[in-house]
Amino acid sequence: MINNKNLILGPQQIITVFEALSTIPENLDIIRAREVWSQSKQGDGIIVATIDTGVEKEHPDLKDNIISGYNFTADDSPNVFKDYTGHGTHVAGIIAASDNGKGIVGVAPKSKILALKVIDRNGLGSYENLIRAIHYATHWIGVNGERVNIINMSLGGQEPNNLLHKAIKEARQKGIVLVSAAGNEGDGEDESFERSYPGYYKEVIQIGSITRDFRPSVFSNTNVNLDFVAPGEDVLSTHLNGRYVQLSGTSMAAPYVAGAAALILKIIDPDNLNPPMIPYLVYQYLLEHKKPLDFSFNQVGNGLIQLTT
Repeated sequence: MINNKNLILGPQQIITVFEALSTIPENLDIIRAREVWSQSKQGDGIIVATIDTGVEKEHPDLKDNIISGYNFTADDSPNVFKDYTGHGTHVAGIIAASDNGKGIVGVAPKSKILALKVIDRNGLGSYENLIRAIHYATHWIGVNGERVNIINMSLGGQEPNNLLHKAIKEARQKGIVLVSAAGNEGDGEDESFERSYPGYYKEVIQIGSITRDFRPSVFSNTNVNLDFVAPGEDVLSTHLNGRYVQLSGTSMAAPYVAGAAALILKIIDPDNLNPPMIPYLVYQYLLEHKKPLDFSFNQVGNGLIQLTT
């Protein structure tokens, strides 16, 4: 049962499992990521905190891009952020799978992942731990002085929370770009609203899902605060035991935008000279380059993200 203390990821149905492959996911070209890789240096030096189920840090496509992590659940000790469900590993791969000639490639393959685990092996999490993770990401400093640039939250709860909103606003004031899944409680109707937090907060870039033929996914939440959409069905990415699977959900759409933000940051402010303005500038970039879709704003927001026009 969902209450104001619980977080949900949405159903996970593994469509296909791949033991090994070598492919560049077509969604990279749908959002036109590779066209700006040279200019954006593939997100080199950008830190993306994934607040999720942890990560399989030894996955061949991720092992070079996991900078650190922390476990807020009771599964293991705090320094063991092992992923038992595969959700966080899938999200991390969409953002930052290495461009190493095997497996898949992420949107920003030279960015780094700070894996913050708030969902346990049973798929359960709390607002309390989500708030703790946001605070952790906001104040984290790496061994070489690195700081978190982007937070991806492919999760949500159905009730607002004042302390959560406060943590969100503090992170944004520090110049961190916040991205969240819109949620998977949609009914396909543009007139009925479904809200998931933290995505519904205006300080967060809330991302819905579209199908392969650019239609709103039936499961994708609709509401007046939806910002953009990204591919969210049959998404191929990294998973447990060094494998690759296809998953669907707004959880898969959000990291495309987190990865896109990593590339955008290298384009608009490569030396990180203006942190307080960064969330605004990233949003403006997305707004200026988006592809309009002929559906209700409540279903697709401003449109499909694009890295170039």
